[in-house]
Amino acid sequence: MRKLAFTQAPTPTAPKIITAARIDALDAAGSTPEAFLVIGDRFAHVGTIDACRAAAAAVSALAPEFVDLGDAVVVPGFIDAHAHPLMLGQMMSWVDCGPDRAGSIPEIIALLQEAAKTLPAGRPIRGYGYEQRNLAERRHPTRFELDEVATDREVYLMNASGHGGVVNSYTFELHGVNRDTPNPKGGEFFRDADGELTGELSDAACNVLTGLEGVKIGHHGPNFHLADEPEEHKRQLAAAQQNFLEGGVTTIGDAQVSRREFDMYLRLAESGDLKVRVSMYLLSHLLDEAIEMGLHGQFGNEHLSFAGIKFYSDGTLGGWTAYFPDGYVGDPCRTGQLYHEPGDYAELIRKAHRVGLQTATHSQSPTALEMVIGAIEAALEDRPDPDARHRIEHCGLPTPEQIARMAKAGIYPVNQPQHHYNWGEGVEQAVGTPGERFNPLGEFERAGVPVTISSDAPVADPRPMEAVQAAVSRVTRRGTQLGPDDLAVSLDTALRAHTISAARALGREDELGSIETGKRADFAVLDRDPHTTPVPELAQLAVTETWVGGERVFAR
Repeated sequence: MRKLAFTQAPTPTAPKIITAARIDALDAAGSTPEAFLVIGDRFAHVGTIDACRAAAAAVSALAPEFVDLGDAVVVPGFIDAHAHPLMLGQMMSWVDCGPDRAGSIPEIIALLQEAAKTLPAGRPIRGYGYEQRNLAERRHPTRFELDEVATDREVYLMNASGHGGVVNSYTFELHGVNRDTPNPKGGEFFRDADGELTGELSDAACNVLTGLEGVKIGHHGPNFHLADEPEEHKRQLAAAQQNFLEGGVTTIGDAQVSRREFDMYLRLAESGDLKVRVSMYLLSHLLDEAIEMGLHGQFGNEHLSFAGIKFYSDGTLGGWTAYFPDGYVGDPCRTGQLYHEPGDYAELIRKAHRVGLQTATHSQSPTALEMVIGAIEAALEDRPDPDARHRIEHCGLPTPEQIARMAKAGIYPVNQPQHHYNWGEGVEQAVGTPGERFNPLGEFERAGVPVTISSDAPVADPRPMEAVQAAVSRVTRRGTQLGPDDLAVSLDTALRAHTISAARALGREDELGSIETGKRADFAVLDRDPHTTPVPELAQLAVTETWVGGERVFAR
Protein backbone atom coordinates (compact mmCIF):
# COMPACT_ATOMS: atom_id res chain seq x y z
CA MET A 1 0.00 0.00 0.00
CA ARG A 2 1.33 3.42 -0.94
CA LYS A 3 1.63 5.67 2.11
CA LEU A 4 1.66 9.43 2.28
CA ALA A 5 4.85 10.74 3.81
CA PHE A 6 4.73 13.50 6.41
CA THR A 7 7.96 15.40 6.89
CA GLN A 8 9.14 17.73 9.61
CA ALA A 9 9.17 21.46 8.97
CA PRO A 10 12.42 22.41 7.24
CA THR A 11 15.16 24.07 9.24
CA PRO A 12 15.03 27.84 8.72
CA THR A 13 17.60 29.06 6.22
CA ALA A 14 19.06 32.51 5.83
CA PRO A 15 17.20 34.89 3.53
CA LYS A 16 18.80 35.39 0.14
CA ILE A 17 19.14 38.69 -1.68
CA ILE A 18 19.63 38.09 -5.41
CA THR A 19 21.11 40.70 -7.74
CA ALA A 20 22.07 40.58 -11.43
CA ALA A 21 22.88 42.87 -14.33
CA ARG A 22 19.19 42.83 -15.27
CA ILE A 23 16.11 41.32 -13.66
CA ASP A 24 13.02 41.06 -15.86
CA ALA A 25 10.14 40.65 -13.43
CA LEU A 26 7.58 40.27 -16.26
CA ASP A 27 4.94 41.69 -13.94
CA ALA A 28 2.13 43.91 -15.21
CA ALA A 29 4.31 47.01 -14.90
CA GLY A 30 7.25 45.50 -16.78
CA SER A 31 9.54 46.11 -13.80
CA THR A 32 13.31 45.63 -13.89
CA PRO A 33 14.15 45.69 -10.16
CA GLU A 34 17.66 45.93 -8.76
CA ALA A 35 17.23 42.87 -6.53
CA PHE A 36 14.78 40.53 -4.88
CA LEU A 37 14.61 38.87 -1.49
CA VAL A 38 13.90 35.15 -1.11
CA ILE A 39 12.68 33.77 2.20
CA GLY A 40 11.82 30.09 2.23
CA ASP A 41 10.35 29.28 -1.18
CA ARG A 42 8.86 32.73 -1.86
CA PHE A 43 9.83 36.12 -3.19
CA ALA A 44 9.54 38.15 0.01
CA HIS A 45 10.37 41.55 -1.52
CA VAL A 46 11.22 42.90 -4.96
CA GLY A 47 12.93 46.27 -5.38
CA THR A 48 16.20 47.92 -4.38
CA ILE A 49 18.99 46.16 -2.52
CA ASP A 50 18.47 48.45 0.49
CA ALA A 51 14.74 47.71 0.56
CA CYS A 52 15.41 43.99 0.35
CA ARG A 53 17.93 44.26 3.19
CA ALA A 54 15.39 46.12 5.34
CA ALA A 55 12.65 43.60 4.53
CA ALA A 56 14.94 40.73 5.52
CA ALA A 57 15.83 42.37 8.84
CA ALA A 58 12.16 42.91 9.62
CA VAL A 59 11.26 39.22 9.46
CA SER A 60 14.42 37.22 10.14
CA ALA A 61 17.14 37.26 12.76
CA LEU A 62 19.47 35.57 10.29
CA ALA A 63 21.75 37.81 8.22
CA PRO A 64 20.82 37.59 4.54
CA GLU A 65 23.03 35.77 2.07
CA PHE A 66 23.92 37.90 -0.95
CA VAL A 67 23.94 36.14 -4.33
CA ASP A 68 25.37 38.39 -7.03
CA LEU A 69 24.83 36.84 -10.46
CA GLY A 70 27.10 39.39 -12.12
CA ASP A 71 26.48 40.04 -15.82
CA ALA A 72 23.66 37.49 -16.02
CA VAL A 73 20.00 38.24 -16.67
CA VAL A 74 17.23 36.82 -14.48
CA VAL A 75 13.76 35.97 -15.76
CA PRO A 76 10.90 34.08 -14.09
CA GLY A 77 11.17 30.33 -14.36
CA PHE A 78 9.87 29.28 -17.76
CA ILE A 79 6.54 27.47 -17.77
CA ASP A 80 6.05 24.77 -20.41
CA ALA A 81 2.27 24.56 -20.45
CA HIS A 82 2.10 21.63 -22.89
CA ALA A 83 4.65 18.81 -22.80
CA HIS A 84 4.96 15.06 -22.33
CA PRO A 85 7.79 14.52 -19.81
CA LEU A 86 7.73 10.74 -19.47
CA MET A 87 7.53 10.35 -23.24
CA LEU A 88 10.55 12.67 -23.49
CA GLY A 89 12.47 10.63 -20.93
CA GLN A 90 11.63 7.39 -22.67
CA MET A 91 12.69 8.69 -26.07
CA MET A 92 16.00 9.93 -24.66
CA SER A 93 16.95 6.22 -24.61
CA TRP A 94 15.66 5.59 -28.17
CA VAL A 95 17.60 6.02 -31.42
CA ASP A 96 17.64 9.60 -32.66
CA CYS A 97 16.71 9.49 -36.35
CA GLY A 98 16.07 13.21 -36.68
CA PRO A 99 17.37 15.45 -39.46
CA ASP A 100 20.71 16.04 -37.75
CA ARG A 101 21.39 12.29 -37.78
CA ALA A 102 19.69 10.98 -40.92
CA GLY A 103 18.66 12.59 -44.19
CA SER A 104 17.48 9.46 -45.99
CA ILE A 105 15.81 6.13 -45.30
CA PRO A 106 19.04 4.09 -45.72
CA GLU A 107 20.70 6.32 -43.12
CA ILE A 108 17.80 5.67 -40.71
CA ILE A 109 18.06 1.92 -41.31
CA ALA A 110 21.79 2.05 -40.60
CA LEU A 111 21.24 3.88 -37.31
CA LEU A 112 18.65 1.32 -36.19
CA GLN A 113 20.84 -1.61 -37.25
CA GLU A 114 23.76 -0.23 -35.25
CA ALA A 115 21.55 0.17 -32.16
CA ALA A 116 20.26 -3.39 -32.54
CA LYS A 117 23.78 -4.72 -32.03
CA THR A 118 23.88 -3.41 -28.45
CA LEU A 119 20.35 -4.34 -27.35
CA PRO A 120 19.58 -7.66 -25.60
CA ALA A 121 17.84 -10.24 -27.76
CA GLY A 122 14.08 -9.69 -27.97
CA ARG A 123 14.10 -6.11 -26.72
CA PRO A 124 12.18 -3.77 -29.05
CA ILE A 125 14.17 -1.38 -31.23
CA ARG A 126 12.72 2.10 -31.12
CA GLY A 127 13.67 5.22 -33.05
CA TYR A 128 12.19 8.69 -33.31
CA GLY A 129 12.44 12.08 -34.94
CA TYR A 130 12.08 11.53 -38.68
CA GLU A 131 9.77 13.80 -40.66
CA GLN A 132 9.03 12.26 -44.03
CA ARG A 133 9.17 15.47 -46.05
CA ASN A 134 12.68 16.14 -44.72
CA LEU A 135 13.99 12.82 -46.08
CA ALA A 136 15.60 12.52 -49.51
CA GLU A 137 12.80 10.13 -50.53
CA ARG A 138 10.07 12.48 -49.22
CA ARG A 139 8.06 9.55 -47.91
CA HIS A 140 7.67 7.32 -44.87
CA PRO A 141 9.87 4.21 -44.65
CA THR A 142 8.00 0.94 -45.16
CA ARG A 143 7.73 -2.14 -42.98
CA PHE A 144 9.88 -4.02 -45.48
CA GLU A 145 12.68 -1.51 -45.04
CA LEU A 146 12.39 -1.87 -41.24
CA ASP A 147 12.53 -5.65 -41.73
CA GLU A 148 16.17 -5.02 -42.70
CA VAL A 149 16.72 -4.02 -39.06
CA ALA A 150 15.08 -7.08 -37.45
CA THR A 151 12.58 -9.80 -38.24
CA ASP A 152 12.57 -11.43 -34.81
CA ARG A 153 11.55 -8.48 -32.59
CA GLU A 154 9.54 -5.29 -32.73
CA VAL A 155 10.91 -2.26 -34.56
CA TYR A 156 9.06 1.02 -34.17
CA LEU A 157 10.14 4.28 -35.80
CA MET A 158 8.09 7.17 -34.39
CA ASN A 159 7.32 10.15 -36.57
CA ALA A 160 8.48 13.56 -35.30
CA SER A 161 4.84 14.48 -34.69
CA GLY A 162 4.48 11.73 -32.07
CA HIS A 163 1.20 10.66 -33.68
CA GLY A 164 2.40 7.38 -35.11
CA GLY A 165 5.14 6.15 -37.39
CA VAL A 166 6.23 2.89 -38.98
CA VAL A 167 6.64 -0.66 -37.67
CA ASN A 168 8.26 -3.79 -39.10
CA SER A 169 6.35 -6.88 -40.25
CA TYR A 170 7.09 -8.76 -37.00
CA THR A 171 5.20 -6.12 -35.00
CA PHE A 172 2.06 -6.62 -37.07
CA GLU A 173 2.37 -10.41 -36.82
CA LEU A 174 2.87 -10.24 -33.05
CA HIS A 175 -0.29 -8.23 -32.56
CA GLY A 176 -2.41 -10.03 -35.13
CA VAL A 177 -2.71 -7.13 -37.54
CA ASN A 178 -3.12 -8.07 -41.21
CA ARG A 179 -4.53 -6.60 -44.40
CA ASP A 180 -8.07 -7.45 -43.30
CA THR A 181 -7.77 -5.78 -39.87
CA PRO A 182 -10.20 -2.83 -39.76
CA ASN A 183 -8.89 0.61 -38.88
CA PRO A 184 -9.68 1.56 -35.29
CA LYS A 185 -11.81 4.62 -34.65
CA GLY A 186 -9.47 7.60 -34.60
CA GLY A 187 -6.55 5.82 -36.24
CA GLU A 188 -5.33 4.03 -39.34
CA PHE A 189 -3.21 1.12 -40.53
CA PHE A 190 -2.06 2.47 -43.87
CA ARG A 191 -2.24 0.32 -47.00
CA ASP A 192 -0.85 0.54 -50.53
CA ALA A 193 -2.89 0.50 -53.74
CA ASP A 194 -3.19 -3.30 -53.53
CA GLY A 195 -4.49 -3.22 -49.95
CA GLU A 196 -1.27 -4.45 -48.35
CA LEU A 197 -0.06 -2.94 -45.06
CA THR A 198 2.75 -0.45 -45.64
CA GLY A 199 3.91 -0.44 -42.02
CA GLU A 200 2.72 3.09 -41.33
CA LEU A 201 0.21 3.51 -38.53
CA SER A 202 -1.23 6.59 -36.89
CA ASP A 203 -3.00 7.87 -33.81
CA ALA A 204 -5.38 5.34 -32.21
CA ALA A 205 -3.82 2.47 -34.19
CA CYS A 206 -0.79 2.88 -31.91
CA ASN A 207 -2.77 1.11 -29.17
CA VAL A 208 -1.30 -2.16 -30.48
CA LEU A 209 2.20 -1.04 -29.45
CA THR A 210 1.46 -0.83 -25.73
CA GLY A 211 1.27 -4.60 -25.11
CA LEU A 212 -1.43 -6.74 -23.58
CA GLU A 213 -1.24 -5.11 -20.15
CA GLY A 214 -0.36 -1.62 -21.37
CA VAL A 215 -2.36 1.59 -21.19
CA LYS A 216 -5.26 1.49 -23.66
CA ILE A 217 -6.92 4.76 -24.55
CA GLY A 218 -9.17 3.76 -27.46
CA HIS A 219 -10.00 6.67 -29.75
CA HIS A 220 -9.15 9.32 -27.15
CA GLY A 221 -5.76 10.19 -28.63
CA PRO A 222 -2.47 8.91 -30.03
CA ASN A 223 -1.13 6.21 -27.77
CA PHE A 224 2.51 6.79 -26.90
CA HIS A 225 2.21 5.12 -23.49
CA LEU A 226 4.68 2.34 -24.26
CA ALA A 227 5.51 0.16 -21.29
CA ASP A 228 8.83 -0.35 -19.52
CA GLU A 229 9.56 -1.63 -16.02
CA PRO A 230 8.41 0.86 -13.32
CA GLU A 231 11.95 1.57 -12.14
CA GLU A 232 13.00 2.27 -15.71
CA HIS A 233 10.06 4.64 -16.14
CA LYS A 234 11.07 6.43 -12.95
CA ARG A 235 14.61 6.81 -14.26
CA GLN A 236 13.28 8.11 -17.58
CA LEU A 237 11.07 10.70 -15.89
CA ALA A 238 13.97 11.86 -13.72
CA ALA A 239 16.14 12.27 -16.84
CA ALA A 240 13.40 14.25 -18.55
CA GLN A 241 13.05 16.48 -15.50
CA GLN A 242 16.75 17.30 -15.72
CA ASN A 243 16.33 18.12 -19.40
CA PHE A 244 13.62 20.67 -18.60
CA LEU A 245 15.68 22.24 -15.82
CA GLU A 246 18.61 22.67 -18.21
CA GLY A 247 16.32 24.80 -20.34
CA GLY A 248 15.22 26.94 -17.40
CA VAL A 249 11.79 25.29 -17.18
CA THR A 250 10.45 25.17 -13.63
CA THR A 251 6.80 24.21 -14.24
CA ILE A 252 5.31 21.76 -16.73
CA GLY A 253 1.78 21.13 -17.91
CA ASP A 254 1.71 17.40 -18.67
CA ALA A 255 -0.78 17.30 -21.52
CA GLN A 256 -1.64 13.59 -21.56
CA VAL A 257 -1.64 11.82 -18.22
CA SER A 258 -2.65 8.18 -17.95
CA ARG A 259 -2.12 5.84 -15.03
CA ARG A 260 1.48 5.36 -16.27
CA GLU A 261 2.43 9.03 -15.84
CA PHE A 262 0.43 9.50 -12.64
CA ASP A 263 2.15 6.56 -10.97
CA MET A 264 5.62 7.78 -11.95
CA TYR A 265 4.98 11.29 -10.62
CA LEU A 266 3.86 9.79 -7.32
CA ARG A 267 7.01 7.66 -7.16
CA LEU A 268 9.27 10.67 -7.80
CA ALA A 269 7.37 12.76 -5.25
CA GLU A 270 7.59 10.02 -2.60
CA SER A 271 11.34 9.71 -3.00
CA GLY A 272 11.79 13.49 -2.83
CA ASP A 273 13.12 13.66 -6.38
CA LEU A 274 10.36 15.76 -7.99
CA LYS A 275 12.06 19.13 -8.43
CA VAL A 276 9.91 20.74 -11.14
CA ARG A 277 6.26 21.65 -10.67
CA VAL A 278 3.76 19.60 -12.67
CA SER A 279 0.14 20.36 -13.53
CA MET A 280 -1.51 17.19 -14.84
CA TYR A 281 -4.17 16.97 -17.55
CA LEU A 282 -5.81 13.55 -17.43
CA LEU A 283 -6.59 12.07 -20.83
CA SER A 284 -10.31 12.11 -21.70
CA HIS A 285 -10.73 8.33 -21.45
CA LEU A 286 -10.52 9.00 -17.69
CA LEU A 287 -13.19 11.73 -17.67
CA ASP A 288 -15.96 9.65 -16.10
CA GLU A 289 -13.60 8.28 -13.44
CA ALA A 290 -12.40 11.79 -12.61
CA ILE A 291 -15.94 13.08 -12.22
CA GLU A 292 -16.94 10.03 -10.18
CA MET A 293 -14.01 10.61 -7.80
CA GLY A 294 -15.00 14.24 -7.34
CA LEU A 295 -12.10 15.78 -9.27
CA HIS A 296 -14.16 18.84 -10.12
CA GLY A 297 -11.38 21.40 -9.96
CA GLN A 298 -7.72 21.92 -9.33
CA PHE A 299 -6.14 20.18 -6.37
CA GLY A 300 -2.72 19.06 -5.20
CA ASN A 301 0.35 20.71 -3.73
CA GLU A 302 2.94 23.13 -5.03
CA HIS A 303 4.82 20.40 -6.92
CA LEU A 304 2.15 17.99 -8.21
CA SER A 305 -1.39 19.03 -9.02
CA PHE A 306 -4.39 18.08 -11.13
CA ALA A 307 -5.41 20.77 -13.62
CA GLY A 308 -8.02 19.43 -16.03
CA ILE A 309 -8.89 17.04 -18.85
CA LYS A 310 -7.11 16.60 -22.20
CA PHE A 311 -9.09 15.88 -25.38
CA TYR A 312 -8.23 15.32 -29.02
CA SER A 313 -10.32 16.56 -31.92
CA ASP A 314 -8.07 15.64 -34.86
CA GLY A 315 -4.53 14.53 -35.63
CA THR A 316 -1.34 16.34 -36.52
CA LEU A 317 -0.25 18.57 -39.36
CA GLY A 318 3.22 17.05 -39.31
CA GLY A 319 1.88 13.52 -39.79
CA TRP A 320 -0.92 14.58 -42.17
CA THR A 321 -3.63 13.25 -39.83
CA ALA A 322 -5.20 16.61 -38.94
CA TYR A 323 -8.69 16.64 -40.45
CA PHE A 324 -9.07 18.18 -43.91
CA PRO A 325 -12.25 16.60 -45.32
CA ASP A 326 -11.43 17.68 -48.90
CA GLY A 327 -7.97 16.10 -48.74
CA TYR A 328 -4.45 17.46 -48.44
CA VAL A 329 -2.98 19.55 -51.22
CA GLY A 330 0.13 17.40 -50.95
CA ASP A 331 -1.91 14.16 -51.11
CA PRO A 332 -5.62 14.48 -52.03
CA CYS A 333 -6.23 10.88 -50.96
CA ARG A 334 -5.45 11.76 -47.35
CA THR A 335 -8.04 13.52 -45.22
CA GLY A 336 -6.88 12.82 -41.69
CA GLN A 337 -9.58 12.10 -39.13
CA LEU A 338 -11.61 13.28 -36.20
CA TYR A 339 -11.32 11.40 -32.92
CA HIS A 340 -14.97 11.96 -32.04
CA GLU A 341 -18.19 12.64 -33.85
CA PRO A 342 -19.03 16.34 -33.32
CA GLY A 343 -22.11 15.59 -31.24
CA ASP A 344 -20.25 13.12 -29.02
CA TYR A 345 -17.40 15.57 -28.52
CA ALA A 346 -19.77 18.40 -27.62
CA GLU A 347 -21.35 16.20 -24.96
CA LEU A 348 -17.93 15.37 -23.48
CA ILE A 349 -17.04 19.06 -23.24
CA ARG A 350 -20.43 19.87 -21.74
CA LYS A 351 -19.98 17.11 -19.15
CA ALA A 352 -16.55 18.39 -18.10
CA HIS A 353 -17.55 22.07 -18.10
CA ARG A 354 -20.71 21.40 -16.10
CA VAL A 355 -18.67 20.26 -13.09
CA GLY A 356 -16.11 23.07 -13.45
CA LEU A 357 -13.28 21.21 -15.16
CA GLN A 358 -10.88 23.03 -17.44
CA THR A 359 -10.55 21.28 -20.80
CA ALA A 360 -7.56 21.26 -23.13
CA THR A 361 -8.26 20.00 -26.66
CA HIS A 362 -5.69 19.19 -29.32
CA SER A 363 -6.97 20.75 -32.55
CA GLN A 364 -5.25 21.82 -35.76
CA SER A 365 -7.42 22.13 -38.88
CA PRO A 366 -10.13 24.78 -39.37
CA THR A 367 -12.79 22.05 -39.52
CA ALA A 368 -11.66 20.45 -36.26
CA LEU A 369 -11.30 23.87 -34.61
CA GLU A 370 -14.88 24.68 -35.59
CA MET A 371 -16.04 21.57 -33.73
CA VAL A 372 -14.04 22.55 -30.63
CA ILE A 373 -14.97 26.23 -30.53
CA GLY A 374 -18.63 25.44 -31.16
CA ALA A 375 -18.68 22.85 -28.34
CA ILE A 376 -17.10 25.31 -25.88
CA GLU A 377 -19.54 28.06 -26.90
CA ALA A 378 -22.46 25.69 -26.34
CA ALA A 379 -21.12 24.60 -22.94
CA LEU A 380 -20.68 28.23 -21.87
CA GLU A 381 -24.19 29.07 -22.99
CA ASP A 382 -25.51 26.15 -20.96
CA ARG A 383 -23.50 27.17 -17.86
CA PRO A 384 -21.95 30.64 -18.12
CA ASP A 385 -18.48 31.01 -16.64
CA PRO A 386 -16.47 34.14 -17.50
CA ASP A 387 -13.21 32.50 -16.38
CA ALA A 388 -13.49 28.89 -17.55
CA ARG A 389 -10.15 29.13 -19.45
CA HIS A 390 -10.82 26.24 -21.80
CA ARG A 391 -7.69 25.61 -23.84
CA ILE A 392 -7.01 24.63 -27.44
CA GLU A 393 -3.69 22.86 -27.81
CA HIS A 394 -1.61 23.71 -30.90
CA CYS A 395 -4.48 25.61 -32.57
CA GLY A 396 -2.43 25.67 -35.75
CA LEU A 397 -4.73 27.05 -38.47
CA PRO A 398 -7.71 28.96 -37.02
CA THR A 399 -9.54 31.34 -39.34
CA PRO A 400 -9.75 35.05 -38.41
CA GLU A 401 -13.46 34.57 -37.63
CA GLN A 402 -12.66 31.67 -35.30
CA ILE A 403 -10.01 33.77 -33.53
CA ALA A 404 -12.61 36.47 -32.84
CA ARG A 405 -14.93 33.87 -31.33
CA MET A 406 -12.10 32.50 -29.21
CA ALA A 407 -11.53 35.97 -27.79
CA LYS A 408 -15.22 36.32 -26.92
CA ALA A 409 -15.35 32.87 -25.28
CA GLY A 410 -12.16 33.40 -23.29
CA ILE A 411 -10.43 30.44 -24.94
CA TYR A 412 -6.68 30.03 -24.41
CA PRO A 413 -4.72 28.65 -27.36
CA VAL A 414 -1.43 26.97 -26.40
CA ASN A 415 0.93 27.07 -29.37
CA GLN A 416 4.37 25.65 -30.14
CA PRO A 417 6.47 28.01 -32.32
CA GLN A 418 9.17 25.34 -32.55
CA HIS A 419 6.74 23.39 -34.73
CA HIS A 420 6.77 26.04 -37.43
CA TYR A 421 10.50 26.52 -36.82
CA ASN A 422 11.19 22.83 -37.47
CA TRP A 423 8.77 22.02 -40.29
CA GLY A 424 6.88 25.11 -41.38
CA GLU A 425 7.71 24.43 -45.03
CA GLY A 426 6.20 20.96 -44.71
CA VAL A 427 2.91 22.37 -43.48
CA GLU A 428 2.77 24.69 -46.50
CA GLN A 429 3.39 21.70 -48.78
CA ALA A 430 0.73 19.69 -46.98
CA VAL A 431 -2.18 22.15 -46.93
CA GLY A 432 -1.25 24.86 -49.43
CA THR A 433 -1.91 28.56 -48.98
CA PRO A 434 -3.22 28.50 -45.36
CA GLY A 435 0.07 26.93 -44.25
CA GLU A 436 1.94 30.21 -43.99
CA ARG A 437 -0.46 31.21 -41.17
CA PHE A 438 0.60 28.21 -39.06
CA ASN A 439 0.63 29.43 -35.42
CA PRO A 440 -0.75 32.95 -36.08
CA LEU A 441 0.43 34.44 -32.79
CA GLY A 442 0.30 38.03 -34.04
CA GLU A 443 -3.34 37.62 -35.02
CA PHE A 444 -4.13 36.23 -31.56
CA GLU A 445 -2.54 39.21 -29.87
CA ARG A 446 -4.37 41.78 -31.99
CA ALA A 447 -7.69 40.04 -31.32
CA GLY A 448 -7.15 40.03 -27.56
CA VAL A 449 -6.55 36.28 -27.35
CA PRO A 450 -3.82 35.34 -24.81
CA VAL A 451 -0.54 34.23 -26.40
CA THR A 452 0.90 31.13 -24.73
CA ILE A 453 3.82 29.11 -26.07
CA SER A 454 5.24 25.74 -25.09
CA SER A 455 7.44 22.96 -26.47
CA ASP A 456 5.25 19.84 -26.82
CA ALA A 457 8.41 17.96 -25.81
CA PRO A 458 9.58 15.53 -27.09
CA VAL A 459 8.13 16.79 -30.39
CA ALA A 460 10.50 19.73 -29.84
CA ASP A 461 13.26 20.17 -27.30
CA PRO A 462 12.23 21.96 -24.08
CA ARG A 463 14.32 25.02 -24.88
CA PRO A 464 12.18 28.12 -24.29
CA MET A 465 14.60 30.56 -25.88
CA GLU A 466 14.39 28.64 -29.16
CA ALA A 467 10.59 28.92 -28.96
CA VAL A 468 10.90 32.64 -28.19
CA GLN A 469 13.14 33.16 -31.24
CA ALA A 470 10.66 31.31 -33.48
CA ALA A 471 7.74 33.37 -32.13
CA VAL A 472 9.58 36.66 -32.69
CA SER A 473 11.07 35.91 -36.12
CA ARG A 474 8.73 33.42 -37.89
CA VAL A 475 11.90 32.15 -39.60
CA THR A 476 12.23 28.37 -39.93
CA ARG A 477 15.29 26.22 -39.30
CA ARG A 478 15.96 26.31 -43.04
CA GLY A 479 15.79 30.10 -43.21
CA THR A 480 12.29 30.50 -44.66
CA GLN A 481 10.08 33.26 -43.26
CA LEU A 482 6.65 31.76 -42.73
CA GLY A 483 4.02 34.33 -43.65
CA PRO A 484 4.08 38.10 -43.16
CA ASP A 485 5.80 39.95 -40.32
CA ASP A 486 2.52 40.64 -38.52
CA LEU A 487 2.15 36.95 -37.60
CA ALA A 488 5.11 37.37 -35.25
CA VAL A 489 5.05 38.91 -31.76
CA SER A 490 7.43 41.12 -29.81
CA LEU A 491 10.18 39.79 -27.55
CA ASP A 492 8.27 40.94 -24.46
CA THR A 493 5.11 39.13 -25.62
CA ALA A 494 7.08 35.96 -26.35
CA LEU A 495 8.81 35.97 -22.95
CA ARG A 496 5.47 36.51 -21.21
CA ALA A 497 3.94 33.76 -23.35
CA HIS A 498 6.38 31.27 -21.82
CA THR A 499 6.02 32.58 -18.25
CA ILE A 500 3.07 34.57 -16.88
CA SER A 501 0.67 33.80 -19.74
CA ALA A 502 1.53 30.10 -19.44
CA ALA A 503 0.86 30.34 -15.70
CA ARG A 504 -2.63 31.70 -16.48
CA ALA A 505 -3.25 28.86 -18.92
CA LEU A 506 -2.51 26.46 -16.03
CA GLY A 507 -4.58 28.52 -13.57
CA ARG A 508 -1.48 29.24 -11.45
CA GLU A 509 -0.77 32.92 -12.09
CA ASP A 510 -1.32 33.78 -8.41
CA GLU A 511 1.81 31.84 -7.43
CA LEU A 512 3.92 31.47 -10.58
CA GLY A 513 4.99 33.20 -13.78
CA SER A 514 6.52 36.50 -12.64
CA ILE A 515 8.94 37.83 -10.05
CA GLU A 516 6.56 39.44 -7.56
CA THR A 517 6.30 39.54 -3.80
CA GLY A 518 4.46 36.49 -2.46
CA LYS A 519 4.98 34.24 -5.46
CA ARG A 520 7.08 31.07 -5.53
CA ALA A 521 10.76 31.88 -5.97
CA ASP A 522 11.22 30.18 -9.34
CA PHE A 523 13.60 31.83 -11.80
CA ALA A 524 16.06 31.16 -14.60
CA VAL A 525 19.46 32.78 -15.13
CA LEU A 526 20.50 33.62 -18.70
CA ASP A 527 24.06 34.30 -19.79
CA ARG A 528 23.04 37.25 -21.96
CA ASP A 529 20.31 39.86 -22.19
CA PRO A 530 17.61 38.85 -24.71
CA HIS A 531 16.84 42.55 -25.30
CA THR A 532 20.32 43.26 -26.66
CA THR A 533 20.74 39.94 -28.49
CA PRO A 534 20.05 39.82 -32.25
CA VAL A 535 16.85 37.86 -32.90
CA PRO A 536 18.60 35.11 -34.93
CA GLU A 537 20.80 34.43 -31.88
CA LEU A 538 18.11 34.22 -29.20
CA ALA A 539 18.06 30.42 -29.28
CA GLN A 540 21.77 30.43 -28.44
CA LEU A 541 21.26 32.13 -25.06
CA ALA A 542 22.36 29.67 -22.39
CA VAL A 543 20.57 28.99 -19.13
CA THR A 544 23.35 28.98 -16.55
CA GLU A 545 21.20 28.34 -13.48
CA THR A 546 17.64 27.30 -12.66
CA TRP A 547 16.06 27.94 -9.25
CA VAL A 548 12.87 26.37 -7.91
CA GLY A 549 11.38 27.47 -4.61
CA GLY A 550 14.40 29.55 -3.72
CA GLU A 551 16.88 26.70 -4.24
CA ARG A 552 19.38 26.29 -7.07
CA VAL A 553 18.45 22.99 -8.74
CA PHE A 554 20.56 23.31 -11.89
CA ALA A 555 23.88 25.02 -12.59
CA ARG A 556 25.85 24.72 -15.79
